[in-house]
This record gives sequence, C-alpha cells and structure tokens, in this order.
Amino acid sequence: MDSRAARLLFLAALIAGGSYYATHWIAAAPAAGVVWKGSGVGLLALWAAVQARSADGWLIAAALGFGALGDVLLETHGLTVGAVAFLAGHVVATGLYLRNRAKPLWQAVLIAVAVTALAWWLPADRAAAPGIALYAAGLGAMFGTAAVSRFSPFTVGNGAAFFVLSDLLLFAQLGPLAASDLPGLLIWPTYFAGQALIAWGVVRSLRT
Repeated sequence: MDSRAARLLFLAALIAGGSYYATHWIAAAPAAGVVWKGSGVGLLALWAAVQARSADGWLIAAALGFGALGDVLLETHGLTVGAVAFLAGHVVATGLYLRNRAKPLWQAVLIAVAVTALAWWLPADRAAAPGIALYAAGLGAMFGTAAVSRFSPFTVGNGAAFFVLSDLLLFAQLGPLAASDLPGLLIWPTYFAGQALIAWGVVRSLRT
C-alpha cells in the first residue's frame, strides 16, 4: 500500500472511531452499532497490518485487532467475554514493548501494581474486585511496559495512559462514580484516542 492510501486508511479509522461518540446521544440499530463501534480500531489494525514489515509490526496489528474484537464482543457477548479479548491484546502489546524496552523494568512493575491496586479498589461490589484486578494486571503491564519502551512517550506513552484512564472510568462506574455522567462522556473518547495514539506512535517508529 502506498503512503497516500495508508494515510486515507488512517483517516478513515479516525472518522469511524471519532464519529461513534455520537451514539452517546443518538440511537443506532443494534447491528449497525456493533459494526460502527468495531470499525474504528478495526481500521487502525488494518492500517498497521498493511504496513507491517517485521514481527513488531505484526504484534501491534494483532494488539489492535484484539482491541477491535473486544469492542464488538462487549456489545454482543457482554463485559466478561469482551474483557478476555482486551486482555489478550494487552498481553500481545506487553510483549511488543518488552522487545523494545529502553528503561529499567522495575518502573514498569511499579506502574502495573499501581493500576491493579486502583482497579481493585474501585468497584463497590467486592465480589467483582478480584476479576477486575486480574484484568487490570494485564492493563497495567501494557501501560508500564509502554512507558519503559523506546517508543515515543508523547504518542505511545500517552496513548497507553488514555487507555488506562478509560478502563478506570469504567470501573469507577461500578463504585464512586456510579451516579455521575462523567464516565459515560469520557470512556469512549479516551479509549479511542489512546488506541489511535498507540497505533500512530508504534507504526511511525517502526517505519523510521
């Protein structure tokens, strides 16, 4: 794929993912909503895949692909099944970042522990806390290893941080922010912005 076609594909991903935010205010038919939701990160995964020239390129494409699968499964099969797909994506992304580590690993461990502990604390239903913490361990590992990787902290680092913020807002809906409209307003834009920044930062770095 030439550079112009690749840019158009990335733009299509941004339009698809960004426009999905409108479903916070307007209703979409169930099937159309599922396709719409999955198309943003799905197109990011395709954009990464058509430019993959190494194992690292295929790893970021796979991580994004699991994210798109998670978006779809959340709507069709519920939170638990969707979370498994996202967790798989975090494992793949963690492997990618570890292959490109540039800073001490203990920094990543501290970040992962902090994310896991915060996620465990948030839900009011304490029976749900262990499962959330298990998922958050993968989420935190993804964020921590991104932070210590050679990839740009302004794109990949901030993208991973936005992804974590989105999930923490989701968990906060089960606890201290249950009565707040804030999570509903911020979960999707922080999530999709995070995925887009990660995709752009990793792919651009691998190309250069």
